[in-house]
Amino acid sequence: MLEPMMDAYRIADEPYYRSVAHEIELFEAAYDSRTPVMLKGPTGCGKTRFVEHMAWRLGRPLITVSCHEDMTASDLVGRYLLDADGTVWHDGPLTLAVRHGAICYLDEIVEARQDTTVVIHSLTDDRRILPLEKKNEVVVAHPDFQVVISYNPGYQSVLKDLKESTKQRFGAIAFSYPDLTIEAEIVGREAGIDLEMAAKLVRIAERSRNLRGKGLDEGTSTRMLINAGRLIAKGVPPARACQFAMVVPITDDADIRDALTGAIDACL
Repeated sequence: MLEPMMDAYRIADEPYYRSVAHEIELFEAAYDSRTPVMLKGPTGCGKTRFVEHMAWRLGRPLITVSCHEDMTASDLVGRYLLDADGTVWHDGPLTLAVRHGAICYLDEIVEARQDTTVVIHSLTDDRRILPLEKKNEVVVAHPDFQVVISYNPGYQSVLKDLKESTKQRFGAIAFSYPDLTIEAEIVGREAGIDLEMAAKLVRIAERSRNLRGKGLDEGTSTRMLINAGRLIAKGVPPARACQFAMVVPITDDADIRDALTGAIDACL
């Protein structure tokens, strides 16, 4: 009865992922020992795709939670709700994963309040339990359960950082943008454009990333390159696609827009 419930979280087809170092082997070893995994890296560099690929590779359901500042512990573990049968307990996404042996992926965990994220502490040490205080129940984690979190160190601040007691429960894999040749291969494959055009988009992104801290909080991500490439594949002129997907979304500063437009003109 329980396994069909998890079918919605299973990944049927292999998500494309281009390994750039030894991250697949590291994750597999961590999963074998049920070591919680932290993925660190800039926005849009492939962290979520990597988790999807690993869930497919390991044959485990993947339950993803996009963390935000209004998220409460009840949003993760569950709550009593009133329905046609009266007041009934509903498991939250974390509890579902714990009960049924899924990988629970807490995306951008620093966006959540620290008093919310501490609920994972008892799951990330030798106890591997989840107390449900409102239900007066302690759920012992399924042997296949695994916790994965991600965050972008570039967004860290005193107010938005993980507690040390949380960080030290995880092994970590650092992500960055791949080198230009591999990134062009990824963009070409994902967007359905030829390698020459993909390489041009990557060169524009490289110039954008050099502006980080000089007017841009973040440079152009691999995800944005893929979005631009997909528009180009649909027949949108490349310069227009780049403005739409790579320039206008990331800055309102006229000088920065001019600089990025110059990079587009130079690279296309």
